[in-house]
Amino acid sequence: MDSFEVNKIIAAVLLVALIVIGIGKISDIAFKVNKPEKSAYKVEIPDVSSISKSKEAEVIEKVDIVALLALGNIEHGEKVFKKCSACHLVNKGGANKIGPALYGVLGRKVASKEDYKYSKAMASYDKNWTFEEMNGYLKKPQSYIKGTKMAFAGLRKEKDRASVILYLNKNSDNPLPLP
Repeated sequence: MDSFEVNKIIAAVLLVALIVIGIGKISDIAFKVNKPEKSAYKVEIPDVSSISKSKEAEVIEKVDIVALLALGNIEHGEKVFKKCSACHLVNKGGANKIGPALYGVLGRKVASKEDYKYSKAMASYDKNWTFEEMNGYLKKPQSYIKGTKMAFAGLRKEKDRASVILYLNKNSDNPLPLP
């Protein structure tokens, strides 16, 4: 095939493309479609302020801690705590690892261990570790206390969280009374 035939093929492809585009433009002019001024199907958009209020209500929603703790047991908590043992110790007099030692954590102030350097978010969180606080934190640490250094996805299962809370409570000189 010589170059003249190749040029004819390319010209034919371009001519077809121009004809298709031209027919489309001519048909748009010949068959003008008027769009309706009002939409035939109206989509209701909820008020943004009501969405943010409902999300706040979800966050503030109280957990029935008695029912939650009834799901767990200490033996199961000891097994689940093995996920935490890479970074934390729970025995009396245990040293800090990547995370602080957790012996007697329930009942004490958040970020109160003297020999551990907490993140700014944890240090400024001015609460005590109660059953409810620990449950919320163990569920998803990064969203419960924004800015925490703890890189743990959390414990999704209620039984796992309840069991770990019971296990942590047992490992204390003064365990909190169960609700």
